Amino acid sequence: LGWACWKTYLGRPETEQVRHAAMQVLGSGLYAAKRHEDAMVVQEADLSMKRRVGESDHNILAAMSNLAATYAAVGDLEKAINMERGIYSGRLKLEGEDDPQTLIAANNYTFSLTERKRFEEAKSLLRRTVPV
Repeated sequence: LGWACWKTYLGRPETEQVRHAAMQVLGSGLYAAKRHEDAMVVQEADLSMKRRVGESDHNILAAMSNLAATYAAVGDLEKAINMERGIYSGRLKLEGEDDPQTLIAANNYTFSLTERKRFEEAKSLLRRTVPV
């Protein structure tokens, strides 16, 4: 279904939301089917297109979140960590430290750090985001 959606809207201008939606559906479908390498290619293209056409910061951060999860799924944890850091930073600037999306980004970033056994960085981040 994702490929059919993509093929239907491929010829549309990059600025049309329906084309962006088709890429998101395709990337999500490939990820759900555990075709992570294919999903990564689609999600990288989607993020690049969003940046090129000036999508909102919110939409760019959402695309980055999807891509970070895919990087982790293919085993590229350093790319995932770098992307999670950028997402967390972006959410802080865009929505503030108490916003649920910022807290989710902090959680995802912390999880990625712990996967790489970077416990001190994870602990420092948690101390900033979860007051004791």
